[in-house]
Amino acid sequence: MNETEWREELGKIVRAGLVSPEFERFFSVRLNPERAKISLTQLGLYIKHRRDCWAWVSGNCPEMSVKKKILSHEYDEMVQDQYSEFGHLELVIRQGKNLGMSADEVLKVKPLATTRATLYSWGWITRERPWLEALAALMATEWGNDDRLFADLCGGVSRREAVRWMEDLGMKWKEIPNLAAHAEADEEHGDMFLPVLAEFGGGYEEKILDAARESMELYGLFRFGVALAMEAV
Repeated sequence: MNETEWREELGKIVRAGLVSPEFERFFSVRLNPERAKISLTQLGLYIKHRRDCWAWVSGNCPEMSVKKKILSHEYDEMVQDQYSEFGHLELVIRQGKNLGMSADEVLKVKPLATTRATLYSWGWITRERPWLEALAALMATEWGNDDRLFADLCGGVSRREAVRWMEDLGMKWKEIPNLAAHAEADEEHGDMFLPVLAEFGGGYEEKILDAARESMELYGLFRFGVALAMEAV
């Protein structure tokens, strides 16, 4: 498949995940400060774990051109980009401060059982599955933030969640820096690896797409677990 065909097929998979009952449950929960803390801290664990996942994909990938793309991606996430001079995890800490949380309270949090299970699963996919399948698994969840693909759903995950923070908590865009950044940054990141699938994915299309489907199922479970925890407080 060419880049356009990969975009279409992956887009279908990601859309199916975002309209699942699990995501609908997540977005149906009205936020208060305690619920927002649960959502943010579990997302912090997810973001931190993604650094391991991308490293495993790079380690399993034999193509230097792809390793360079991953390095560029991770430089944005871990070092600096237009959204932060200290990496994206710092955006989570800044957002937590607007809830009255310290950096330790944001980062040193126990994972929910569903968070632990899904992070273990993504870890296994990116360590043990062929690198193209692992790459697609990570691409799929990033595509969930691409507003261009989901305008009819009021945007991707980060933008929809940002709207909830502003409507339910009365926060401004500048007070939710992590959500604000990922509502924009993952558009570029989503485009970054389409040429890789077009160049190297021939003959492996179904397995690559299956990995993306599995990843979106995990993403739904991750968000569903957060929804249940928020509903309990």
